[in-house]
Amino acid sequence: MAHKIRLLKTNIERVVKGKSQVIEWAIVCLLARGHLLIEDVPGVGKTTLAHALARSVDCSFKRIQFTSDLLPSDILGVSVFNRQKQAFEFLQGPIFANIVLADEINRTTPKTQSSLLEAMNEAQVSMDNETRALPLPFMVIATQNPAEHHGTFPLPESQLDRFLMKIRIGYPDLAAEKEVLDRPAMLHPAEELEPVLTAQDVLELQHDVEKVRLDDSLLEYLLAIVSLTRQSQFLSLGVSTRGAGALSRAAKALAFSRERAYCVPDDIKELVPIVLPHRVTLKMAPGLHGHRAEEADQVIRDIVESVSVPL
Repeated sequence: MAHKIRLLKTNIERVVKGKSQVIEWAIVCLLARGHLLIEDVPGVGKTTLAHALARSVDCSFKRIQFTSDLLPSDILGVSVFNRQKQAFEFLQGPIFANIVLADEINRTTPKTQSSLLEAMNEAQVSMDNETRALPLPFMVIATQNPAEHHGTFPLPESQLDRFLMKIRIGYPDLAAEKEVLDRPAMLHPAEELEPVLTAQDVLELQHDVEKVRLDDSLLEYLLAIVSLTRQSQFLSLGVSTRGAGALSRAAKALAFSRERAYCVPDDIKELVPIVLPHRVTLKMAPGLHGHRAEEADQVIRDIVESVSVPL
């Protein structure tokens, strides 16, 4: 199974240059049955990474461009009356795909954002008194510009908590950027990719991840970190039980991707900065009209450093 993960990473690296660590995290998120939020300034490859991951797996893929006038029915689907059958028929929306790219998710209203909550948490959609299962594997990859940019609606805590990871791509180094600029500009770079895994391959990999061992000492270490976020004098909202479970799954997936059948403390320490900070809220300071991501990151880092690493 390890060779399949290497194959997937190599394929994505063909179009996402100089971002090996970011690509690994995106794959770990997929293996952990999670959803991925990519936040960064425009033009650094957020959509390219999402598109490349989707193109590398032979499964259904839909892209939704989030705008201020997007409605929940534009995502979930709508019932229409069929005159021939004299009955209503449900027309599936783009959420009914294995991998869904929610592009610029914070440019739509909170009402439309909330339409994703059930789908992301339970892989199903409830409409017209009927619950419809989504295809498996199911993953939402969302991109967003930083909240301080014009025309954005910050994601609520309930929405953020459903993303297993929140990552940033950053600017490429000079060598990688030169490779990008040397490419022909006629097609989207991800369009040249061919699938290297099937949907069944992904499901098998996800199943194998669940077999990775997380010792009690490491689970207690993880829970100690989570508990301190709830007690911190700097945070008004700590990490939820869903967040603790997300960190556990991600640690197993990271260990599995590195060909280990067991987790080590460094798996947890590496993932904490991308799994936990978006799940907490800083206490409001006088004159501060919102919390900044870098401050939450620092609080989480201080908490991790204060917890003894199990031997």
